[in-house]
Amino acid sequence: MGKRILIIEDEREIQDILKELLTDAGYEATAASDGLEGITLFQKQKFDLILLDIMMPKIDGYGVCEIIRQESSIPIIMLTALDEEEAQIKAFELKADDYITKPFSVKLVLLRVEAVLRRVKERESQMSENILTYGKVRLDRESHLVSVDGIPVSLTHTEYGLLERFMLYPGRVFTRDNLLNEVWGYDFIGDEKTVNIHIMNLRRKLGTDIIETIRGVGYRLGKED
Repeated sequence: MGKRILIIEDEREIQDILKELLTDAGYEATAASDGLEGITLFQKQKFDLILLDIMMPKIDGYGVCEIIRQESSIPIIMLTALDEEEAQIKAFELKADDYITKPFSVKLVLLRVEAVLRRVKERESQMSENILTYGKVRLDRESHLVSVDGIPVSLTHTEYGLLERFMLYPGRVFTRDNLLNEVWGYDFIGDEKTVNIHIMNLRRKLGTDIIETIRGVGYRLGKED
């Protein structure tokens, strides 16, 4: 049986297109017509990924994402006609995994779904491993040793925490608030400049540009040499 995908979309035409696309690609697709119905289906059934529209009646996509994130890390791809930077930032701050702007090509949706599911599989595999690798970078979670192309690199505790976070979730976009909360902790007193400085130092020590800046949003592990 293929992966199960929940489509939460109030426009019936788009809902039908997505359902047919995913079914033809071998997925098992279920559709909900508003946020409340989507949450109900999510809580009653097991899904592998959610395609989530933002502009919906009863509960909008942001509200749905926030509720689901309180109890699950299931991959969520936002679908929306809003293409403003603020809308995208809000989606990533709510820990959405990806963001697709309408109108979109069905091929793009399918590629994004495949990419996110592939990242999840890689992440689950890495979570059980002590050795993380990306390009020339190697991180040993047991000994806390980091090397680049076989050469040891000395990192501070915070720099190590940042790198480990990026390597556990390659491709995921982290906002600066995400990193402050997940690496420094919720009780940290500081601002976004702290993150910028540590990222700059980490890049310098690694001597590679695998940590990409996503303008107006944050950072992700992306490019390889």
